[in-house]
Amino acid sequence: MSSNSILLQHFPALETGVMESPLQGVRFFKSTQPIPRRPLVYDPGICVVIQGHKTGYLGGEAFRYDADNYLVTSVTMPFECETFGSPETPLLGLYIDIDLGQLNALISGMGLPAEIGKAAERGLPRGIGPAALDAEMADAIARLIKALGSETEARLLGPGLVREVLFRALGGTQAPVLHALAMYSGTFSKVAQVLRIMQSHYAEKLDVEQLAERVHMSPSAFHRAFKEITSDTPIQYLKKVRLTKARELMLHERIKAYMAADRVGYESPSQFSREFKRYFGQSPAEMTREAHAA
Repeated sequence: MSSNSILLQHFPALETGVMESPLQGVRFFKSTQPIPRRPLVYDPGICVVIQGHKTGYLGGEAFRYDADNYLVTSVTMPFECETFGSPETPLLGLYIDIDLGQLNALISGMGLPAEIGKAAERGLPRGIGPAALDAEMADAIARLIKALGSETEARLLGPGLVREVLFRALGGTQAPVLHALAMYSGTFSKVAQVLRIMQSHYAEKLDVEQLAERVHMSPSAFHRAFKEITSDTPIQYLKKVRLTKARELMLHERIKAYMAADRVGYESPSQFSREFKRYFGQSPAEMTREAHAA
């Protein structure tokens, strides 16, 4: 039996949407309809599509992830995504969070050559990109999905299988970016550190020069590296994070648009509404009405 057949055989039955697995940090997802291109944010993780496919768009480039190519997101990345699925052939997959401490421990234990990280530093790769799903990775994913079908196996075997998946990713084509992320002194790692600050303190007035100084970089070098990794300027990135957080507040906590705007750091509700519609393609009021009608 092929690895893909095993993946489908043991994939859990679930409703459309996202479902937490018995193991923290691993989520399943399913879509029975095509979803048009729209903005979203991925946190650091490995996205494996079992059936169907997705197309990501970032910085004028497109990348596909499907049953043959998994996606590695090394830093929190806003990008646009189009989903392809149908009632007959739904999109199925799982998302595995990347734990930085575990990543560091694996790299240290594997004794990976420093050239891997240095190569990434020279080119400063994007913080998100696909990698071929080879036989070893497919086998590890298959065993993980099977283990997640049992709470006991998920608890006892799951953490080791997640560790193996990350180990396999460190042998794939996205290994350089993962290695660069784990380097405490490298440029990629410095930008990643700032991204974590922006994710935690997005509602505050963040000064780009101060952020650059915090990681011991000149403003010009920081700005250039930030754009290479995320395809956005720091201000553009912060805006996308704020708008995404505000959307989550309105949908999940059902608070008014002006309150969400204030919570994420906007001083002008009208400016928030304009930028929200420009980014998501609909006003906050239109999004709220659509969500409540669903």
